[in-house]
Amino acid sequence: MKLHFAFAFLVLLAGPAAAEDTLYADMGGKPGIDRMVDEVEKVYLTDPRIKDVFEESNLERLNGMLKNHFCMVAGGPCTYAGHSMEDAHKGLHLKNMDFNALVEDLQVAMDRCDIPFATQNRFLARLAPMQHQVVTR
Repeated sequence: MKLHFAFAFLVLLAGPAAAEDTLYADMGGKPGIDRMVDEVEKVYLTDPRIKDVFEESNLERLNGMLKNHFCMVAGGPCTYAGHSMEDAHKGLHLKNMDFNALVEDLQVAMDRCDIPFATQNRFLARLAPMQHQVVTR
């Protein structure tokens, strides 16, 4: 599956810093990231592996937080003012398999939004270090 390839070579595929400077634009700027977040929310809510994680979430708030967080991570002008990753995921007792499902679903959403594979890997490389902050089991 593409997920294993992406994680195995995530940092290597991230490319030089100059290439990363264009990540926000390569993802379509704010409209592209907003579209991706709207799409990934649909995927998360229909994925039987993880949909229960979102059961008691304020989806409207979560959607806005993800848009700002992903925009900031991609190098855009947004500011994420939400909780730390540790605090946001505290009590969810997420395992590696949950995190992997989230990433797989994110890849599905990026594919649906026509984000090129290399750009996906650059974005995932920036998110990968957060795995240790999200997974608690």
